[in-house]
Amino acid sequence: MGSKHNGDSLGSIALFADVQNIYYTTRQAYGRQFDYRKLWQQVSASGTIVAATAYAIDRGDAGQRKFQNSLRQIGFSIRLKPFIQRRDGSAKGDWDVGIAIDVLEAAPTVDTVVLLSGDGDFDLLLEKITADYGVRARVYGVPALTANSLIEAATDFYPIGEDLLL
Repeated sequence: MGSKHNGDSLGSIALFADVQNIYYTTRQAYGRQFDYRKLWQQVSASGTIVAATAYAIDRGDAGQRKFQNSLRQIGFSIRLKPFIQRRDGSAKGDWDVGIAIDVLEAAPTVDTVVLLSGDGDFDLLLEKITADYGVRARVYGVPALTANSLIEAATDFYPIGEDLLL
């Protein structure tokens, strides 16, 4: 199947945000929070966002609910998983499989998949959707904390920097 994208227009866009990954990478690299509203403005300036999902872990606190409500106001639908604390103190809360399934379902119906994550586990997913569906796969990630394999699998990589931080 040939490539669907042309020029700088992203056409119809499905946007997927790995909230935990972006929270930790922007905090680690910049000590600041990511600005989802600026992202939305930037992406929607290049095409039409037809679906946007943010994947988060639900700890049930008020600050988190406020954040989730702000994402809904921007236009995201929120998918939550409960926060699970293991006996050894580590935490489980990983949306990788859920994100992959949703991306695979969306890819045949849009021109561009935008993935907000630096997680290298998504590299095979992006290779598959670009090869099978001819979609553009744009990745937004913190440069120093984004897997090289993910950057290489993307059609284009947009580094998260000052312009996308609060």
